[in-house]
Amino acid sequence: MAAPEEMITIESLTYHHRNVLEPSLIDINLHCPKGSRTVLVGANGAGKSTLLQVLAGKRMVKDSSIRVKGQDVFRKTPEGITYLGTEWAMNPVVRRDIVVSAFLDSVGGYRYKERRDRLLDILDIDTDWHMHEISDGERRRVQLCFGLMIPWDVLLLDEVTVDLDVMVRDDLLNFLVKDSEERGSTIIYATHIFDGLNTFPTHVAHMRLGEFVSPPKPWTPGTSSETLYAVALRWLREDRAHRLALEKEGKKPRGARRDETVPSDSETFYRKYDYSH
Repeated sequence: MAAPEEMITIESLTYHHRNVLEPSLIDINLHCPKGSRTVLVGANGAGKSTLLQVLAGKRMVKDSSIRVKGQDVFRKTPEGITYLGTEWAMNPVVRRDIVVSAFLDSVGGYRYKERRDRLLDILDIDTDWHMHEISDGERRRVQLCFGLMIPWDVLLLDEVTVDLDVMVRDDLLNFLVKDSEERGSTIIYATHIFDGLNTFPTHVAHMRLGEFVSPPKPWTPGTSSETLYAVALRWLREDRAHRLALEKEGKKPRGARRDETVPSDSETFYRKYDYSH
């Protein structure tokens, strides 16, 4: 049997944010076969969002091989890559007085009526909504319809289901699974919500402090005594223990600083102007 076609390939990626000494991504190697659905597990700051932005071509990287659909994402960006992140719903442009139907048509919805209408039903969207009047959750639904109605080959999701209610989220995940299976499309999904996600991924990966503790490995529901939620919780507890060990070795600690004897400038200020007593 021939090996499955790779849709995403990263070799030896190390990435620094501007003016930051420590790298945000360290020696990342990633291989995602066509039709796979990979869930990224990791604490806040693990590098998940940065990795997805690099794959989407939103961050320039030197001296690394990053290929999506066999093409360099920076020099010859392939069509069919969709990136959906949380920042979209906060963009002032999509908070203006725009009717949802006109907004979707302006980005090509009229060319994909069947997929658009299916997503409108799944996401329970009223096309007469005005973008400046709706809630953040409703605006998120419009974003998902906008991003998914055009058929994609590679879908990069960064926490975009956080505003959805349980039923809509479940219906959306089922749509993505079916779409992936029918068209052989590939998904990488970074999330902190693991309830109801047990049957979604084909692969699961664990990131910690910019590195893969465990690169994407096959995930088959029912073959383990642990649910994906339990696995994620165990990994995150291991991450916390790892970081605490580093703090004992000299890494800057987080949390309360109980050993401080000199009050901070902010504490001095607020004590002087504290009118709560």
